[in-house]
Amino acid sequence: MELQEGKDKFIQSWGTLGSNWGINRTMAQVHALLLVSLEPMSAEDIMNDLKISRGNANMNVRALIDWGLVHKELKQGERKEFFVAEKDMWTMIRQVIVHRKKKELEPAIKILTEIMEVQANSPEAEEFLKVTTELKMFSDKADAALEKVVRSKPTWMLTFMSMMKS
Repeated sequence: MELQEGKDKFIQSWGTLGSNWGINRTMAQVHALLLVSLEPMSAEDIMNDLKISRGNANMNVRALIDWGLVHKELKQGERKEFFVAEKDMWTMIRQVIVHRKKKELEPAIKILTEIMEVQANSPEAEEFLKVTTELKMFSDKADAALEKVVRSKPTWMLTFMSMMKS
C-alpha cells in the first residue's frame, strides 16, 4: 500500500469511527488529517485535502480547538493561521475524556441528583427512585474513575493496559 492510500484510508476510517462515537464525521477527518501531517496546515490546506468548504473547515478546526485536540501555530511572515493536532496520545485521550465528561456525564449526574427529591410515596415512585439511585451511584463511580484517569500519569495507563493483556 502506498503512503497516500494509507493516509486516505486512515482519514476515512477515523471519520467513520468519529461518527460512531457521536462526533461529526468531518471533524474526525480534519483531526485525522492533522494527526498524520508533518507540517502545520492552514484552513485552505485542509479544504483542499478533504475537499470541503472553508466554512466547514473553519467550524471543525474551531471545534477541535475547543476539545483541546488541535492548536494554532504561527508561521513567521504568514498572515494565515496554521493548525497542528495534539500528537501525544495520552494527552489526546485525556482531552477527549474531559470533554465527554463535561458534555455528557456531568449533566446526567446533575439531573439524577435533582430527581432524588421525588417523594417515595407509592410503589411506582419507590421503583423510580431505586432505578435512578442506582444510575446515579454508577454515574458517580464512573465520574470518579474517569477523573482518576485524567489526573494520572501516562505510565499508569500503560501499566494497567499491560496487565489487561494477560
